[in-house]
Amino acid sequence: MSGRAQLMWDEAVTGYDFGPEHPMDPVRLALTRSLVGALGLDREVEVVAARPAGESTLRLVHREDYIDAVKAASAEPGAADGSYGLGTVDDPAFAGMHEVSALIAGQSVGAAEAVWRGDALHAVNFAGGLHHAMPGAASGFCVYNDAALAIARLLELGAERVAYVDVDVHHGDGVQAAFWKDPRVLTVSLHEHPRTLFPQSGWPEETGADCAEGSAVNVALPAGTGDAGWVRAFHAVVPELLAEFRPQVLVTQHGADTHFEDPLAHLAVSLDAQRAVQVACHDFAHEYAGGRWVALGGGGYAVVEVVPRSWAHLVGIAAGRPVGPETVIPEGWRQEVYARTRQLGPMRMTDGRWPVSFASWEAGYDPADRVDQAVRAARRAVFPLRGLLP
Repeated sequence: MSGRAQLMWDEAVTGYDFGPEHPMDPVRLALTRSLVGALGLDREVEVVAARPAGESTLRLVHREDYIDAVKAASAEPGAADGSYGLGTVDDPAFAGMHEVSALIAGQSVGAAEAVWRGDALHAVNFAGGLHHAMPGAASGFCVYNDAALAIARLLELGAERVAYVDVDVHHGDGVQAAFWKDPRVLTVSLHEHPRTLFPQSGWPEETGADCAEGSAVNVALPAGTGDAGWVRAFHAVVPELLAEFRPQVLVTQHGADTHFEDPLAHLAVSLDAQRAVQVACHDFAHEYAGGRWVALGGGGYAVVEVVPRSWAHLVGIAAGRPVGPETVIPEGWRQEVYARTRQLGPMRMTDGRWPVSFASWEAGYDPADRVDQAVRAARRAVFPLRGLLP
């Protein structure tokens, strides 16, 4: 197995563009790739452009009639009327939508193939993580569910146990739905509580179908959760589940929208905590999955201040060259930020909250604390189904 990480990148993924008024501005992808280069991280990875996902691959998750609808909306955007979730405020149709969505999906599928076949130990597609797309509908800025497609491809290649850990601020509902009846896939989502955020799912009681009980895990955190609570909740749930499940591959989704500056959600997490969880995911891949790690992007709508830094850290961690929290950002990148956006770019690689300290779950919990209540609800719902103490 090659020890070198792969970075999946094709400049054309920046064509995933819902329009100038939409919060998912593709400049976040371009600026991330540029920051990866400015930090020299692209010299530490193999940069690979995979082929777009073909129809047979897309059908591993998505219905044929939905794929046809995406193609039709892609060819004639003005005719999209909201059916199949296309042509809505969240998912406006645009010319070439099918092609660029299939390209992003192809990068995640290619990452999964590279890791499974041993061409790379780790692979990153920060353009991916479009976890809301359903088998038969677009949803939440997501057209094709590249994360689910990557997992489905791993199963097709012979994987018997794949773990998916999603730390986006929104529930990973599309991936959960795709594998609701499949005990070969463990989906774990750590997200803001559905009472206060789209997609209003991801309750702790959602634990998988009768034939796959305990295969879905949901930690629904209260609005306002900050670094210590977020990292505590992650460590209180994820490692025990991975130790029990013993995945052959770990797939993780790293939406940057948990950040306190994100305009679309209500958690209060810093870049330092996001980086700490990325490091933990890397370590868990080595501890529980033979090092095989596919890391994806996701949400994130502070497109200058947060997203490029968060995902550049992810690339550095996967490459075996983590970027220090105190690192000063190259001036050339900040000049590019201003030229592209007329915004001032950040000066350093984190928010200055390193190291992130948190109390371990083993040390005890506070029944009056709302974060601890969320952790307890998740553990009580699913841990006994997996033979673990709640």
